[in-house]
Amino acid sequence: MLRIRCPWCGERDESEFRYGGQPVTYPADPGALSDAEWAEVLFVRDNPLGWWRERWAHAAGCRRWFELDRDTGTDEVT
Repeated sequence: MLRIRCPWCGERDESEFRYGGQPVTYPADPGALSDAEWAEVLFVRDNPLGWWRERWAHAAGCRRWFELDRDTGTDEVT
């Protein structure tokens, strides 16, 4: 089982958390984007092998969102 360290609650089992995916960078001028460009921003994510920054929520604990680095090949977390 994956062990995740919540910045507020400490290390817990993965079952207490919800995966939030890749952090999203929203455009400075959202009104200038077409529907296709908005679809790209909201729905298209990278899927790399190796170290990756992800968002997680501690759903069964403090309920806060945070980011962590995880190796997608080995599930090692820093």
